[in-house]
Amino acid sequence: MASVIFKQVTKRFGPVSVIEGLDLEILDHEFMVLVGPSGCGKSTALRMIAGLEDITGGTISIGDRVVNDVPPKDRDVAMVFQSYALYPHMTVRENLEFGLRIRKTPKTEIDRLVPEAAQVLGIQQLMQRKPKELSGGQRQRVALGRAIVRKPSVFLFDEPLSNLDAKLRVEVRAEIKKLQARLQVTTVYVTHDQVEAMTMGHRIAILNAGKLQQVGAPLEVYEKPANHFAAGFIGTPPMNLIKATLGPGGNTARAAGFEMPVPPAARGSAGEGRKVVLGIRPENVVPPGREARGQTHRLALTVEIIEVLGDEVVIHGRAGEDTLVFKQDPHRPAAVGSVVEVQLELDSLHVFDAENESRLGS
Repeated sequence: MASVIFKQVTKRFGPVSVIEGLDLEILDHEFMVLVGPSGCGKSTALRMIAGLEDITGGTISIGDRVVNDVPPKDRDVAMVFQSYALYPHMTVRENLEFGLRIRKTPKTEIDRLVPEAAQVLGIQQLMQRKPKELSGGQRQRVALGRAIVRKPSVFLFDEPLSNLDAKLRVEVRAEIKKLQARLQVTTVYVTHDQVEAMTMGHRIAILNAGKLQQVGAPLEVYEKPANHFAAGFIGTPPMNLIKATLGPGGNTARAAGFEMPVPPAARGSAGEGRKVVLGIRPENVVPPGREARGQTHRLALTVEIIEVLGDEVVIHGRAGEDTLVFKQDPHRPAAVGSVVEVQLELDSLHVFDAENESRLGS
């Protein structure tokens, strides 16, 4: 097994910088998820590990070896793509065997590795079928099997669930997580879906515009986002973000349509007149009928949108020029146009600098 280390890695396509000064260490046996919006550089980073993209600057190491100039076939990595990339004229068994045959693996070893991988993935009964006879989930399992049989040092996943429907995506997501835990192979997984990132990774690396925003365990990133971007990207529904200016002593913040207190721990040393962005998650905007925790501030919201999700209702309420999202019991929903008085849990308030977007306070 092996760690993967980026040191000041840069990737440019002509004058366009896709990745800029990336420093990231992926630990041995770790399941690391690279997450971010389209065009943030996450797939390019993955392809650079595989050797499918050249590095403009910096170094990438797999284990104790710098692999900048090592051909893809010699890097001991296995990649699973968004498209299944199965050979349509071959059976499942032949697809699983193909990579091993190319590497001139002895037949006795192939006959041992292929059934072993098929059993791990539960596809033994599909071995004589061709890809057109398989469902999307079965094809993805075969693609996973083709990577497993090689017993690589590193697994690379490039949005492997994007072509599956929502229900199947949840099932295969769980299978991949169990598989990684069983095989203990260092895994780098790329996705734009923050739910996948939160549920699958030991740690998450958030990228935006080619730059690393934050690295940490899912709960750490959720509860203590390092900056404005990480705060708004992680979480469903996303964090409420409100532009404001700190008042006298930094003890209050004035937004476009309301004013609220700011605890010292949230603002740090920031003082009067500083432009900030206030962040509060929907679960910390407490509607009537639910008990709030710690210090709170009451705020009246006019209901504009109601989203029924079954086990809960998501409400979009307006205060002045700002909209706040919160959750409510589905059996006691507010009506569109009504005014709801909520309580903001100030102990869970986040404050970010409006210019550099960094987190203020502890």
